[in-house]
Amino acid sequence: MALCFTSSYVVHGSSLSPSLDQSKAAQFGSFQPLEKPSLPSTAVSFSRRYSDVKPLNAEPKRNASIVPSAATIVAPAEAVEKVEVEGYEKLAKDLQNASPLEIMDKALEKFGNDIAIAFSGVEDVALIEYAHLTGRPFRVFSLDTGRLNPETYRFFDEVEKHYGIRIEYMFPDAVEVQALVRSKGLFSFYEDGHQECCRVRKVRPLRRALKGLRAWITGQRKDQSPGTRSEIPVVQVDPVFEGMDGGVGSLVKWNPVANVKGDDVWNFIRAMNVPVNSLHSKGYISIGCEPCTRPVLPGQHEREGRWWWEDAKAKECGLHKGNIKEESLNGNANGAVHANGTATHADLFSVHHVVNLSRPGIENLLKLENRKEAWLVVLYAPWCRFCQAMEGSYVELAEKLAGSGVKVGKFRADAEEKAFAQQELQLGSFPTILFFPKHSSRPVKYPSEKRDVDSLMTFVSALR
Repeated sequence: MALCFTSSYVVHGSSLSPSLDQSKAAQFGSFQPLEKPSLPSTAVSFSRRYSDVKPLNAEPKRNASIVPSAATIVAPAEAVEKVEVEGYEKLAKDLQNASPLEIMDKALEKFGNDIAIAFSGVEDVALIEYAHLTGRPFRVFSLDTGRLNPETYRFFDEVEKHYGIRIEYMFPDAVEVQALVRSKGLFSFYEDGHQECCRVRKVRPLRRALKGLRAWITGQRKDQSPGTRSEIPVVQVDPVFEGMDGGVGSLVKWNPVANVKGDDVWNFIRAMNVPVNSLHSKGYISIGCEPCTRPVLPGQHEREGRWWWEDAKAKECGLHKGNIKEESLNGNANGAVHANGTATHADLFSVHHVVNLSRPGIENLLKLENRKEAWLVVLYAPWCRFCQAMEGSYVELAEKLAGSGVKVGKFRADAEEKAFAQQELQLGSFPTILFFPKHSSRPVKYPSEKRDVDSLMTFVSALR
């Protein structure tokens, strides 16, 4: 994996902190020296981080698999506090009417070297410009799937030169890509959906990148995709991915342009004379991988050029899966409705390598003392957001354990099965993960809230 890290050092006289007019005109018009924002005293406190420079590999908590030993970047000396969901819900309300520049400044001020901008498209270069305008150091990373347009690679190079930065490129695992292509061909996504390819080429590299961070910044907007992004806040605890500390609530997601219209983003980019992808002049608006992106016609929504052969209500690659409504995640795209009018929730972990256990099936596992194979089983509820958040890592783990002598299963333990699961399967909260060893009738309960692939694999390897 080839990685380059970036840090920008833009000096604007003194330390800046935003207080801009909250009207649309101020968001994209003239830029004034920033003053300290006036937030209620109960708002989340922020630590000051500026330009103490030390080698990044001097930080003991940094994930070594993400950070090259030669990288040098601004690194804060003080520790960052554990993420609290309630605090960020209140902060999102406090910043609801703030300008993108103010939101960006707040994010960089709070997280320093432990936050990075996810860069790929037009909104993201606007984010880089906002970060540049704050005068604070900032980091930028991008996912190179290996299937981007040539124009996109040239765009990346132009952005690096324009801002004098180095983008942190993340690449998919070569063995995983090779296995996918050999077994299903180069264009299997046209036949069975894009999720599997995106999981290998985008989601897993992103997961590796985010494990080295405490927060990330995206260019999501509410008007990008009415089916999936209409309710995104300007800041939130990430509902899908884990950060450096691991576990639920360990990563914060900032969306500085969430409330900004697409036309206003373009007006800002033109006014600031920043680089843009040349594909935009050819009718492309939302740009992803070359086989899955095409120009849109006049009057079409920008996301209609992405995965155009699939349902428009679920057009996410997995990077922002938390945006998709539960009822839109099912295989038939729109979910179902009970007779009483309430929506059902799409099932989880529905892949070939995860066995769906019935009540008799899980009871048989409990009775067996000498099993031919060990079992790993998740007790889950489809409506549980923590179960939804671990779906990607559990599916990936099941793929890794295929043929290893460990079977991977799931048991839906809510509703009428909940009392049984609490009494017989040690269910305390969702999800609960159990390991059934070969030569023991009693399952071992996974004790940690860290549900990433590496942590789960360590648990299995220690008991198999």
